[in-house]
Amino acid sequence: MAGHTDNSITIDAPLDLVWDITNDIEKWPDLFSEYASLEVLSREGDSTTFRLTMHPDASGKVWSWVSERTVDRPGRTVRARRVETGPFDHMNIRWEYEETPAGIHMRWVQDFAMKPDAPVDDAWMTDNINRNSRTQMALIRDRIEQVARDRRSAPVLPG
Repeated sequence: MAGHTDNSITIDAPLDLVWDITNDIEKWPDLFSEYASLEVLSREGDSTTFRLTMHPDASGKVWSWVSERTVDRPGRTVRARRVETGPFDHMNIRWEYEETPAGIHMRWVQDFAMKPDAPVDDAWMTDNINRNSRTQMALIRDRIEQVARDRRSAPVLPG
């Protein structure tokens, strides 16, 4: 068995704003509530390799891993994979952005499998990722929509 999640949310903001904020990975610790830090390790073309570190979990353990992320702005997609997989056999994530009348439909599709000796199985991790994705997506939506509102209400100064 392997794990698979598919979560999405609509953000009432322009595509460029949603794209720019969600792909400014250096600012992810301010965008996501779960990340304590992010360190860019290398950049090559549209691909970035980085170390992501979470805040300590309930038992005080700090989780950290290296991922590679490749953006495709014209295709409105991002593909990412864990390079240091930790308890995962593999972890691949696809982000998709679609313009709709209601706003930008942002979708995260994750395909993964846990290692046989991992502390949790695929079903547990699927539930965990689904729960956490919904929480993080709502937080991201709220933060981006606030930026969009602030920009719409900002006075335009004469040039």
